[in-house]
Amino acid sequence: MSINEATPESPSGFLRQIGHFLRPLLPARFRADVPVVPVVRLSGVIGGSSPLRPGMTLASTARTLERAFSVRKARAVALVINSPGGSPTQSHLIFNRIRQLSAEKKIPVLAFIEDVGASGGYMIACAADEIICDHYSIVGSIGVVGGSFGFPKLLDKIGVERRIYTSGERKVMLDPFSPENPEDVKRIKALQKDMHDHFIALVKERRATKLKGPDETLFSGEFWIADAAIELGLADRLGDLRSTLRARFGDKVKMPVISAAKGFFARRIPGLSVIEQLGDRQGLAEDLIGALEDRAHWSRYGL
Repeated sequence: MSINEATPESPSGFLRQIGHFLRPLLPARFRADVPVVPVVRLSGVIGGSSPLRPGMTLASTARTLERAFSVRKARAVALVINSPGGSPTQSHLIFNRIRQLSAEKKIPVLAFIEDVGASGGYMIACAADEIICDHYSIVGSIGVVGGSFGFPKLLDKIGVERRIYTSGERKVMLDPFSPENPEDVKRIKALQKDMHDHFIALVKERRATKLKGPDETLFSGEFWIADAAIELGLADRLGDLRSTLRARFGDKVKMPVISAAKGFFARRIPGLSVIEQLGDRQGLAEDLIGALEDRAHWSRYGL
């Protein structure tokens, strides 16, 4: 018998028997015979975050994404996306981090759009190798939007004099208490066009030959339900998370949801940060205004 051959009485044979006995007791993510696809939920308006305004940012998602891509033997990472968009910068930062992790770990990414994957939400979906939607998912809105209010006559009516001092002629661009300046509008539209061009280039790079519609349609800022989005090449197919992963990786596939790790006090006293925030009335007012702005993001898509 070769010294490399293992018998039940040999140390290696004994260890193999022990491993065979213990394998069913191990968590699925540590067993090579069970396919694992970690799931990361990316939900909400993209941008600033606070206790009353749980927005999505790179800071709030980076650790979760890293944990998902670090799961041993992961066959893929599934992103469950439900976002009407928001900050283009944060959208792009999250997009980049997903692509970096996918390339580093050599793990494919699947995006599942729920209610809506629009604007910045769609940008994040483009980080996936495949985009899967529900029949009623809203997809698209590849454009840039910005807006404000104007109150140039309000101060006169209430007897308030506006005083503002600047260094730099453009420092008070789009001031809501001053008449609209055509030069300011021209400048902001130029900035939006630059952002839109970058967004278009990103979608074309990621979707490549899958896109089937004319640029004037695809990148008009319009949005569609799933069937039309698939026909235009903005998404790949219909499906849901569980059915798709079971069909692709088998009925035994495990789909652990990876959530952000919480600190000691956050686990013990979930409402602590909210209580602290309630003590700051200015912060509370800003959060309430922000919550209304977030509601406006969702309402654009009838949600």
